[in-house]
Amino acid sequence: MERTEIAGDPRFFQRTGPHTLAAVADAARAEAPPRRLMFTGIAPLQSAEPDQISFLDNRKYISALETTRAGAVIVNPDLASRVPVTAVAIVTPDPHAAWARVAALFFPLPPSKPGIHPSAIVADDAEVDPTAEVGPLAIVGARVRIGPRCRIGPLAVIGDGVVMGRDCRIGTHVSVSHALLGDRVVLFPGARIGQDGFGFAITPEGFLSVPQMGRVVLEDDVEIGANSTVDRGSLHDTVIGAGTRLDNLVQVGHNCRIGRCCVLVAQAGIAGSCTLEDFVLVGGQVGIANHIRIGRGAKLAAQSGVIGDVPAGAEYMGFPAAPARVFLRSVAVLRRLARRNSDK
Repeated sequence: MERTEIAGDPRFFQRTGPHTLAAVADAARAEAPPRRLMFTGIAPLQSAEPDQISFLDNRKYISALETTRAGAVIVNPDLASRVPVTAVAIVTPDPHAAWARVAALFFPLPPSKPGIHPSAIVADDAEVDPTAEVGPLAIVGARVRIGPRCRIGPLAVIGDGVVMGRDCRIGTHVSVSHALLGDRVVLFPGARIGQDGFGFAITPEGFLSVPQMGRVVLEDDVEIGANSTVDRGSLHDTVIGAGTRLDNLVQVGHNCRIGRCCVLVAQAGIAGSCTLEDFVLVGGQVGIANHIRIGRGAKLAAQSGVIGDVPAGAEYMGFPAAPARVFLRSVAVLRRLARRNSDK
């Protein structure tokens, strides 16, 4: 089996170019000397060739920078002097963002292929924009509205009444029901949007399911990772704000309200009726109990167990989650006690 590492293997990714140094610098929104150079692609510092672009935003890898064969390197201004004379320094205060833009220059998303595949099943009253793509064996239900340039992947199921804005990308095996999607929403393979919330009454005879009558609202530029799940509301809507990103394997319970530009990392679970204000960061495997409010800009460290409200801007960790300094002091005290007891 071939194991040579290739950035942008042509079997899987469509490449554009070559591009001039000026075009690369423009895409990066960065400064570069006016030299007539052409570049064919991107690569890590360690394996880049003279016709490729690389980047550095972590001082740990300065040694790789000093020995790289890359023809140009995107760097912070304070590292420009460390770029070897064989490479051009493309200077910007935010190398990571610049790298993302340059990578997109060479490897843009493939355009949609307008039309409905012959094997797809589309309801007669569904409205599919002529520029949208509906893939093989996809199902589009009654009264669905699919906007311009949307892409519906193979075997996806779009339930009755769902509305999508422009340029949405719906991956393979995704199911969407009871949902309104804004523009540029991305649902990665296997995501489940709009299923019943986990709601039931406990009676002497057993559990009694409570009808879940709300919706899911995904605002513009939301991305939902592979095999993540977002339950529809019971009476209120479940809402995910513009620009928010969910990693793979994230669960969002019914009636949750998640603000703008939040990040939820893999295996995080949010119980019903929680509110996350704008710019909240939730680490991997965090669990948040129901009816909790997380303030704007708060950060929850990985594996935290949140059972109470978190103020805006706070950093919490541990179980039960506490302010980071408090938790770390508690850990230090416990370790000292443990060492003291072990010495006896």
